[in-house]
Amino acid sequence: MAQYLVKAKPKLVRLKNLRERLDAGEITIMRPFGRALDFSLKKGKIQEDGYALWEEEDYCDPPLAQERLAVLDYYFDDISVEKVEPDRGWKRIASLSSLWSKP
Repeated sequence: MAQYLVKAKPKLVRLKNLRERLDAGEITIMRPFGRALDFSLKKGKIQEDGYALWEEEDYCDPPLAQERLAVLDYYFDDISVEKVEPDRGWKRIASLSSLWSKP
């Protein structure tokens, strides 16, 4: 398993729908990645430039291939990943505001 710091530009008109799906448990039941993606997106952060950041565990090559196809490409543009040690990504973005605190 590898850990990645994910950076992506949210499609703002779709974020409310993503939050509703997260709250309804629709993401967490997706296999095999749902629990990890649900956890990471709920803890996601936002930079002043509007990019969302979160740490994600993944087994795919290329990284997040299944997650992108099923969820991420619908809700985000310009997705990039940086390999990090576990929890290092979260520590780097800890001071940022929650993705969900902005309208």
